[in-house]
Amino acid sequence: MSDDKPRVRVKAATADSFQNFATRTGVGTPNVLSASTYQSNFLTLDRTKLEAAYRGSWVVGASVDVVAEDMTRSGISISGIDPTETDNVQRAMEHLALWPALQSGIKWGRLYGGAIGVAMVDGHNTALPLNPDTIGKDQFKGLMILDRWRLRPVVEDLITELGPNYGMPRFYELSNVQLGMPTMRIHYSRVIRFDGLEVPYLQRQINNTWGMSVVERFYDRLVAFDSATMGAAQLVHKAHLRTYAVDGLRDLIAQGGDDLGDAFGGLAGQIDLIRLYQSNEGMTLIDAADKFEVHQYAFGGLSDVIVQFAQQVSGALQIPLIRLLGQSAPGLNSTGDSDIRLYYDTISAQQNKSLRTGLNMVLRLVYRSVFGRSINPDFGFSFNPLWQMNATEKATIAAGKTEAILKTRDAGLISDQLALTELRALSVETGMWSAITDQIITDADDEVPDPAEVSTDVGAVEPVEDAPPEA
Repeated sequence: MSDDKPRVRVKAATADSFQNFATRTGVGTPNVLSASTYQSNFLTLDRTKLEAAYRGSWVVGASVDVVAEDMTRSGISISGIDPTETDNVQRAMEHLALWPALQSGIKWGRLYGGAIGVAMVDGHNTALPLNPDTIGKDQFKGLMILDRWRLRPVVEDLITELGPNYGMPRFYELSNVQLGMPTMRIHYSRVIRFDGLEVPYLQRQINNTWGMSVVERFYDRLVAFDSATMGAAQLVHKAHLRTYAVDGLRDLIAQGGDDLGDAFGGLAGQIDLIRLYQSNEGMTLIDAADKFEVHQYAFGGLSDVIVQFAQQVSGALQIPLIRLLGQSAPGLNSTGDSDIRLYYDTISAQQNKSLRTGLNMVLRLVYRSVFGRSINPDFGFSFNPLWQMNATEKATIAAGKTEAILKTRDAGLISDQLALTELRALSVETGMWSAITDQIITDADDEVPDPAEVSTDVGAVEPVEDAPPEA
């Protein structure tokens, strides 16, 4: 059965939780919030202001330096090569000052948005691709750190070979000749890039293939924090204001005169007399018709405002307050340990993301320069943890891992030599078993023991037959 009645459309107003035109709430309605927007300040391109902020603001200095220092201060543990070779490689890295160089590269990458580390190989042409097999003993001389403002990426010649460097400059040219340094053309295979914060592709083109300075993202929070602290400092000078009401002051000012006999000069002499007696006897001498008042400023709540701004700076940089500003975490029974652990996890992620590839190349060059041959294909390394255990934690971990190694050895799965090697490796983490030398390991049995011949009972002794009874 069909309905022949005409359909009537009824208009009804609808609203949701994001917009309410009746109350003018929500983005898109005519209110103050809808007028808000974001603009690019391109602070990364203002080198002078970045350098002034780095030199003049300790917050900016800490935001740049802290992460770079934490990414490089614990060093690495090398695996897959002989322990003696590991020690030689570590000493060579110290001799070539590679860790300070890497730290500087990270710093200038964070401040300017980009920097590079150039592998310096004696006798090599930096414009040619790097071939590690051509490096002889003692040829690798370390890293030369150059920030983005001393370089010109050759954007006319980009890498077209498929790989992680696709679309990046093939060459860099040293543009600013400083301290007598010659101009040079540098092939990308000799370069470790230290980009700042990652930006979208079109923004990277604006930055001449570089990233963004960390200062640009939290600059507005920095201004708010500095304004709050400087405003508080100025309030200290105004915390004790005094006012002196003089009857007919306008008439005295209109009469003028600087001498004590003049009307205005006499008033000035009276004010000086008041200051004198206040300083010496703590008295205020005024006319009966005058009025003297003291106004005091209450600082209650001001510290909370400053802490809130500091927390916003900390959140923008993802560096906890206790590490960035040296302040304990606010809150009852709060030690900041959880914040530091989370921050260290972030540092570990940044190490593996932005430092591992370049450090892998450096270690191979160092090994080649020290021993004159290519490194073992099984070579690997890991970043040492930043979190430092206390004595109880170290003892607990050492006991557990030592027991696991000995049980594995007693089960006939590893030899004494390998067990001693693993025990010595624990010294990096726990500080124990560091006295196990290469000679001790060499002299140990390299055969896997038979589990049936291994006694797991420390207190076991050979049975003694009963003595015959005396006659």
